[in-house]
Amino acid sequence: MPKDFLQGAQDAYDVVVIGSGLAGLTAANILARQGRSVLLLEQHYKLGGLATWFKRPGGHIFDVSLHGFPYGMVKSCRRYWSREIADSIVQLDGVRFDNPMFSLRTSFTREDFTQQLIEHFGVAEEKVVAFFDKARGMNFYDEQQMTTRELFDEFFPGREDVIRLLMEPITYANGSTLEDPAISYGIVFSNFMSKGVFTFQGGTDKLIQQMQAELVHNGVDIRINCDATAIHLRHGQVDAVEVDAKGGTRRIRCQAVVSNANLRQTIFELVGEEKFDGNFIDEARAVRLNNSSTQVYLALAPHDHLDVKELGDLLFSSTAPYFRTEALLSRDITSRTYSFYYPKTRPHREPRCLIVSSTNAQYGDWANLSAEEYAASKQDLCETTLDALDQYVPQIRQRVVHVEASTPRSFRHYTHHPAGASFGTKFEGLAVSRALPQQVTGLYHAGSVGIIMSGWLGAMNYGVIVANEVDNQLMTNSSRSTTGVERAVAEDMAKG
Repeated sequence: MPKDFLQGAQDAYDVVVIGSGLAGLTAANILARQGRSVLLLEQHYKLGGLATWFKRPGGHIFDVSLHGFPYGMVKSCRRYWSREIADSIVQLDGVRFDNPMFSLRTSFTREDFTQQLIEHFGVAEEKVVAFFDKARGMNFYDEQQMTTRELFDEFFPGREDVIRLLMEPITYANGSTLEDPAISYGIVFSNFMSKGVFTFQGGTDKLIQQMQAELVHNGVDIRINCDATAIHLRHGQVDAVEVDAKGGTRRIRCQAVVSNANLRQTIFELVGEEKFDGNFIDEARAVRLNNSSTQVYLALAPHDHLDVKELGDLLFSSTAPYFRTEALLSRDITSRTYSFYYPKTRPHREPRCLIVSSTNAQYGDWANLSAEEYAASKQDLCETTLDALDQYVPQIRQRVVHVEASTPRSFRHYTHHPAGASFGTKFEGLAVSRALPQQVTGLYHAGSVGIIMSGWLGAMNYGVIVANEVDNQLMTNSSRSTTGVERAVAEDMAKG
């Protein structure tokens, strides 16, 4: 008989959280701390969403790319998770750029970027300071008509080399392009510029295991292999979630839902467009999915050494003459971001080094390939990556002991996100996500919707925001219920 992964689950909870990306995990943890009964559903057999990892024979443990984030992650982890998690966050040693326009290494701080722009690129200091100040002053209440290209043209007209330096890392971090609103670039860039780039020492597996322990400690009912298939409403408000638990289907009642699924899935698949206002649905249809990516995972033999001082932790490598969105997304790959894992950032019983090569990609280029074409394309992706990597890691073909690739189809399969969208939706998705509770009482969304801080930090902080809104709604519901009881008692007393 198939296992019932909902065995022992309650019939009702205060809140059901659908999906265990960092936004969903954080929202669940905060609500449980606040005394709410929380059911966390994850359709995969592992928590984490895209903040995940996998293990291969030989003891190779790969993170899905290298997760670099701003220093603000330390404060958020300490406040909303635990000191133990916050204390495992360490700064990367360095970031490298290598392309036809320039080759340099940076600590990825405002001070170092300012020096590089003045001394290496010959930009006037007052222009650099003004640019950083404008980016730092951006917030999501500002008008959003200016594109990122227009922002750069204001300060660095004609300087394609400067644009490349400033733009490539943010495209890697949140999928931003030169055509997107400048605000989606400026706030992310400024966050990174505060103190540099940080990562979680010990890998994503350690992080998620510690988060899971914290969730259990706080009373969250965690259920893996449980796919939420519908959100049911009653009188215009959330009433229940239908769950396929592999061994059968159950309907679990709740007062609120936090969906950490893709925004478009939440509206059009889990709830249904007929439950929303027509104008809202028009806005939701206009929300664009963000792009996906391909990744190649490579493991070296134990004790095979890579030099962090030479390679850095992140290497933005490109053979393209200019920074162009269409080139970044093309099947003819010219730009690769290499994430290098050393024993410092991923300690292991046997010292070992891993490499992940990431490239932005479009789902449509992979979606309709036959099984044979798909296998051949993945193999070609591995081979061309090895060719490109050889100039940075000599004799990589002889040194590598494991190679495999993932594509937008891989992300679609494991996350269920439409088009394998690695970064959720474009920036316009944020307003639609925020407006959900006004459409359906008790319905909330948290996740990657062009959130202004992006990546891990943005997802986590969005989970915090939404958790507090859910708690406020539940307190309001409780107050209304109490008032109703008091009124009924008063009426009974008046009747004698």
